[in-house]
Amino acid sequence: MGLSEQVAQYLVTGVTTGAIYALIGIGFAIIYNSTEIINFAQGEFVMLGGMLSLFFLNAAKLPMPFAIVLSVVSATMIGVLFELLAIRPLKKPSPLELVIITIGGSILIRGIAMLVWDKDTHSLPAFTGSDPIEVAGATILPQHLWIICLTVLSIFLNKLFFQYSITGKAMRACAANRRAAGLVGIDVKRMVLFSFAISSALGSLAGIIIAPLTMTAYDVGIMLGLKGFCAAIIGGMSGGLATVLGGILLGTLESLGAGLVSSGYKDAIAFIILLLILFVRPQGLFRKADTERV
Repeated sequence: MGLSEQVAQYLVTGVTTGAIYALIGIGFAIIYNSTEIINFAQGEFVMLGGMLSLFFLNAAKLPMPFAIVLSVVSATMIGVLFELLAIRPLKKPSPLELVIITIGGSILIRGIAMLVWDKDTHSLPAFTGSDPIEVAGATILPQHLWIICLTVLSIFLNKLFFQYSITGKAMRACAANRRAAGLVGIDVKRMVLFSFAISSALGSLAGIIIAPLTMTAYDVGIMLGLKGFCAAIIGGMSGGLATVLGGILLGTLESLGAGLVSSGYKDAIAFIILLLILFVRPQGLFRKADTERV
């Protein structure tokens, strides 16, 4: 395989991985825009998506489509309980207290997952086989196409929800000004609950569609969550196209660095990019400093 074919392969892998980071990053941005909370437990919902799918598929013996739907619903309910039990009872918490709460929630969910399942690494079967497809010198697995298509569909539906539904518009109003939203009759607490539900659903979906390629375990959410957070930071916590571009940029650079330099730098690349963004352009690459969150 020549250099051009290798680069093409790295780009395909990077775009696929970046789509997952974008999906996780949008989950971060939705909660931040509604509550100004950085939910560091977001990665655990990615883990729950994969592990719950495995449980419903193997232990409950359900068909793959039903296992996926039940996994997303179950992870969404866990996200709702997390908001009700850990976030809502707090009275005027400081940003540091919220960060500590979400990190504590992440540790708790990960610990429970380890006790309920095990420490082994598991893999979900591919959705539609594993025969590779040759495109422009690069090898694409059918699961890559599933990842890209489901990510695009999720982002499109998310955009429609926030732009055209009454609930989505109410959530955007809370993001712009919570006090004003409350004064015009919007139930701010309910909108916060919805933000956690949507974020949990997106995170679990990301965990499900990536599990056939990267496998899943009780601790996979740590790195995936941090990289999704990095994608959200690159996109300026916008929750829109900027976060998608941030995820694809991160995934592509990570893949090229691991392939052309050393695979040992794969995880370090994300954190180097994150530090550079925070130092040089903390508002994100694709957002003006004075632009309000939408």
